[in-house]
Amino acid sequence: MTRKVKLPGFVFTAMFFGYAFLYSPIVSLVIYSFNSSKLVTVWGGFSTKWYVELFHNDALINAAWQSLKVASLSATCAVILGTLASVALVRFGNFFGRSLMQGVLTAPLVMPEVLLGLTMLMLFVSMDQLIGWPDARGLLTISIAHITFAVAYVVVIVQSRLKTVDRSLEEAALDLGARPAKVFFVITLPLIAPALLSGWLLAFTLSLDDLVIASFTSGPGSTTLPMVVFSSVRLGVNPQINALASILLLVVVICVVLVGKAVKSGERKN
Repeated sequence: MTRKVKLPGFVFTAMFFGYAFLYSPIVSLVIYSFNSSKLVTVWGGFSTKWYVELFHNDALINAAWQSLKVASLSATCAVILGTLASVALVRFGNFFGRSLMQGVLTAPLVMPEVLLGLTMLMLFVSMDQLIGWPDARGLLTISIAHITFAVAYVVVIVQSRLKTVDRSLEEAALDLGARPAKVFFVITLPLIAPALLSGWLLAFTLSLDDLVIASFTSGPGSTTLPMVVFSSVRLGVNPQINALASILLLVVVICVVLVGKAVKSGERKN
């Protein structure tokens, strides 16, 4: 029989004001996305016209599509590379160069985005002069830059999960004659699947939200959604931005719910 714990009044009040401080701006943004007035701070009545105009805004739709492509590619590559790096760090002990590898992987976590974006820009320019690739900055260079810093976050998540996996399951499979590759794909990957999913979503969100690094590594015709939003907000908030933010918020909520269910089901299986 579970016993319900009653929160003290101070703790409940602090939680209420804390959540209100965090989520009140988001709630107001969603409400004003249905505002008929062009002024985002003046309520002019309920309307969905900004959602209709949003889907006719080719610049925003094209930027959103490019951001989704970059984020999907970056997250997928970051999960693959981050998983391989985590396996090497956790399963192979103190091999030669481990400290250097660990430092290289964790450096993007503490490196300022301006510095990281500038170094990536200098790298692409130098590579273009030396080997002629990449011949221009675009979605590919943005993806490479995003993979560089997203791998660090994936490694932290997957590495912590691998440390808690029961090694006896893998050792039993090896004793029964399974090859190491089969053990990894059949046993290890399902056990760390929630961490892989969490790492993918985190890398996807970081890539989709990035502005500074994308500004350094982008070129003509490769404008991402944060860059379009930032340039438009400097001239005044467009109500279409509220509609776009509300749609993104809905997508994020759905993803969080699905990931939460996946993690819970994985914990029950384990």
